[in-house]
Amino acid sequence: MTPISLKMPRRLALEVSEAARRRGISRSALIREVLEAFLRAEMAEEPASALSRAADLAGAFAGPADLSVNPDYMRDFGR
Repeated sequence: MTPISLKMPRRLALEVSEAARRRGISRSALIREVLEAFLRAEMAEEPASALSRAADLAGAFAGPADLSVNPDYMRDFGR
């Protein structure tokens, strides 16, 4: 295995040590398991669409609800 040096806040280091002790494994083994689980979950997620990423912005700005209702808004579009 490739060794990696990791810095973490003291509180987190204590929590990692306690969790590893409760499970009867080393801190390194616990950190490997947690990282593997995180990466598996991240890879399993569906890629977000542009709409889902910007959904919280819908209605956040003043303006017409639909830009296509006024031909002036669409002038020079795509040129």
